[in-house]
Amino acid sequence: MHNQIKQLKKLSLTKKEKIMRKVFWENPYQHTLKTHVTAVDGNKILFADTIAYSFAGGQESDKAWVNGIPILDSKMEGHLIYYTLPDSHGLHVGDEVEMTIDWPRRSRLMRLHFAAELILEIVMQKYHFEKVGAHIAEHKARIDFKTDINISKLFPEILQHYNAIIDHDYPIECGYSDITHQRRYWKIEGFAQVPCGGTHVNSTAEVGYVTLKRDRPGKGIERIEIKLVDDTPLPIK
Repeated sequence: MHNQIKQLKKLSLTKKEKIMRKVFWENPYQHTLKTHVTAVDGNKILFADTIAYSFAGGQESDKAWVNGIPILDSKMEGHLIYYTLPDSHGLHVGDEVEMTIDWPRRSRLMRLHFAAELILEIVMQKYHFEKVGAHIAEHKARIDFKTDINISKLFPEILQHYNAIIDHDYPIECGYSDITHQRRYWKIEGFAQVPCGGTHVNSTAEVGYVTLKRDRPGKGIERIEIKLVDDTPLPIK
């Protein structure tokens, strides 16, 4: 991980801000960050570094503030994240700022995100259903599969496998599969390695137990809704 961070910093310098340092990948438990403004276009602001995750891959954005000013929206453009602030933000290029995220929300999003990743991988490995949609919110995640099988009949077997992974407390490895193009993955040794650019906890025990609920949003589509049994935020590290 340290070598990857050094490579990324070197790449950022050679490309003159073409790659933003995304601290939410380096340390997803960090909830405050000192950084500076690198570009201002009206109410769209670019920072040298960020801890505020922007919606991608179905995972919702963090709730965050800059110097106490709320971030209203964010958008990925290439490897950069542009943040929308109120028109009265008063920021200028070069300003030093402090970015803060809503830690309880980040904690729940990380845990539900990885719970959904585990459920998805178990279903794919055991039943080979095609995934056709997913969304990770603060209090509930969902995954949609293309199948005519009543997926709730599979819940006992899915949860048995899921709970065994949680109980074992496997370490979750995260890193770059392609640092130049900012492609990342997560890996559990002996289980799976999956491309993913979301935020992740350090181990499966931190994800915790879940409940599953079936929905049927359309013909030939089965939905698994996932909720944490205990959504108490993880301690800040």
